[in-house]
Amino acid sequence: MAPVKISHVVSFSSQDPKYPVENLLREDGPRPWLGCPRDRSRQLRVELQLERASPIGYVDVGNCGCAFLQIEVGRSSWPLDRPYLTLLPSVALMTPADSKLDRNRCGVRMFKEGKDRPIRRERG
Repeated sequence: MAPVKISHVVSFSSQDPKYPVENLLREDGPRPWLGCPRDRSRQLRVELQLERASPIGYVDVGNCGCAFLQIEVGRSSWPLDRPYLTLLPSVALMTPADSKLDRNRCGVRMFKEGKDRPIRRERG
């Protein structure tokens, strides 16, 4: 299954001016998206639009200091009150010890069907 491009950022919760959310769209090497240093919510949220509707068999995630990740999906054609479907339930990207000691902050994880916590196949 070929990778699907992210066409644009629909919305986001916070960004550091030095590491903006648009970094998620860049293809010229990995650059992080970080939250604003003054934002104390300790939670980032982004809504991305793919270039086309596609089945998702796997997701590669580059991590830069994120302890947990959850992925939800939907269609732009859905009514606004329809909730997203959970593609990847909340998963730890760092151990509590690593998070507390600020180590092993960066890495890449791949999530796919049948490995780790599987990507859920739900039809909508």
